[in-house]
Amino acid sequence: MSGVVPVAVPDMGAPAESRPGTAVPAEGSGGVRRVPRRPYATAGIPVINSKCMLVSLSITLMQLDLNLLTALDALLEEGSVAGAAARLHVTAPAMSRTLGRIRHATGDQILVRTGRTMVPTPYALEVRAQVHDLVQQAHRLLSRDRELDLTTLDRTFTIRWHDALTSACGPALLTAVHHRAPGVRLRLLAETNSDTPELRRGEVDLESSSAAPSAPGLRHELIGESRLVAAVRPGHPLTEGPLTPERYAAAEHVTVSRRGRLRDPVDDALASLGLERLVIAAAPSTATALQLVLDTDLVVTVPHAVTGPALRTLGLRVLPLPFAMPLVPLHLVWHQRHDNDRAHAWLRAQAGSAVREMIAEADTAS
Repeated sequence: MSGVVPVAVPDMGAPAESRPGTAVPAEGSGGVRRVPRRPYATAGIPVINSKCMLVSLSITLMQLDLNLLTALDALLEEGSVAGAAARLHVTAPAMSRTLGRIRHATGDQILVRTGRTMVPTPYALEVRAQVHDLVQQAHRLLSRDRELDLTTLDRTFTIRWHDALTSACGPALLTAVHHRAPGVRLRLLAETNSDTPELRRGEVDLESSSAAPSAPGLRHELIGESRLVAAVRPGHPLTEGPLTPERYAAAEHVTVSRRGRLRDPVDDALASLGLERLVIAAAPSTATALQLVLDTDLVVTVPHAVTGPALRTLGLRVLPLPFAMPLVPLHLVWHQRHDNDRAHAWLRAQAGSAVREMIAEADTAS
């Protein structure tokens, strides 16, 4: 065990004659005299005498490290060195030395011998309950096994997901969270048109991404993958006859891009085949793109798992792509500050479960 040695810092704003150990001119002598230091029970601790029993409890307890506080708690609970030693599984001589360090730090005897027993001092009786509470709070705070009570959890989580993911998984996530933790609220934010630092600043708790984050301090979990499909309105010309790369490229397309980009990896895949598609619009969200497709002859290429519920609701036709495209990964992203946050870990688990269920349903439907 190691104690914290308090250091007395004189008040440098006080007059020189009131500061201990200060050399001041001696009147009429032309020399100097030294003001004697005031006595301290221990550095930084007020003197306790018969006229003044005032002890700054907060300052005194701050000078004890957790090990000494634990030992003090055991000593006050057991009322003896031997009992405290047995409770903490140390030897009696070791506990006796620890008691000496506690006495030095507090300026109080803590336990005094009366006959064949030891009794607590008035100061020890005064602080016993607070010391016990401090030790219990510290152990709960530092324990890796501390429990999460979802029934009393009162917290607001901010989630920023792609709009299609929110539409597909939001209902299941909200239902699961509200059922298990009725005091938890979810703020579902739309993605912005640029990368923002809210996740690192703690303003957003959880994000989704198709790419693993590269920024320092960010964690991610690959939840699943989804294949790309083409979505068109019922009766669209592409629904008649086999869909070839050439027919796909010749159709009019809309992209989904929060930045308004008219080109995406699909164009690279077509270029490798010597083809180029005609993109005539960029939509800021999947919902907007699907509505455009529903009312026009436009084609949109989207991840099937994420957009499946919306595609079914709108009655759009889903066509497999006639050329190879890699699966689209889906990552959940959070800041490392939440690694050991049990409430946040629980939220991540609920979000991951909702996304995996969505992907499984899409695979079954296809």
